[in-house]
Amino acid sequence: MDYKTSSISSQPVTAKVQVALWVVATPIGNLGDISRRAAKVLAEVDCIVAEDTRHSRTLLTSLAINKPMLSLHEHNEQQRIPQLLQKAAAGEVLALLSDAGTPLISDPGFKLVQAFHQAGWRVSPLPGPCAAIAALSVAGLPSSRFHFEGFLPARAKARQQRLQALSNCPDTLIFYESPKRLQASLQAMCDVFGEQRLACQCRELTKQFETVNLRPLGELLSLVSEDADQQRGEQVLLVAGAPEVAEGKVVDAAVRELYLELCTQLPPARAAAMLARHLDVSRNALYQLQLDQKKS
Repeated sequence: MDYKTSSISSQPVTAKVQVALWVVATPIGNLGDISRRAAKVLAEVDCIVAEDTRHSRTLLTSLAINKPMLSLHEHNEQQRIPQLLQKAAAGEVLALLSDAGTPLISDPGFKLVQAFHQAGWRVSPLPGPCAAIAALSVAGLPSSRFHFEGFLPARAKARQQRLQALSNCPDTLIFYESPKRLQASLQAMCDVFGEQRLACQCRELTKQFETVNLRPLGELLSLVSEDADQQRGEQVLLVAGAPEVAEGKVVDAAVRELYLELCTQLPPARAAAMLARHLDVSRNALYQLQLDQKKS
């Protein structure tokens, strides 16, 4: 089947060249962003596999599409795969949707797509909206190289450790975050990256109350803390990559003692960032001190 003249048929598959599974990107907020091609495919497939069938039904109803639907989420994906492979073997063509945006991007579907490939079935993308890319396009941060991290760990210690591992990444960092953890994550970013690191909050993209706030992390934390409206809705956080600066002086005994004392009052990453700014010492070397102390 030629990509340019692709069509969907419910006839039995005799050769595995016809698309068996379409991975369909859907709007991240504004239903008007659905493409004509996506609407056509969704109208022609035999079954739609959705992360939340109730949520996706709203989109399908707006398109006057009524198709059989099956749920596929993180708790049932593995169990669904044999059933969906059987449908493909019977000649049915399937479409995979997430709640919003491009499936598999911080959403389920990886195991299903892999299983279809392993079974020899053709999987084809139907590109469209993606919150991470939409946010990057308007953030005002370098976009030629970026690191998509998705959701940070929910627990504070694990979140801090993950941010520390990313602290020297030179590429723009992209995070998804839930409203209830937004302040905690911004505080952790201030502690690890420093309050002056440039960042952008993209909230409710393509929706009525869309906001894009580009400012240093410290100012962004203050804005979000003081305005409850900024804590509502879908959130994408982007943080500028680590600046290319000199590593700083070697940590001497006096600074080492001061740092370890500060660590009894502050998170280690925040204490390291503070001393690095004021004493021209290596933040990474300081942070490593408390890691080494834990091991000893």
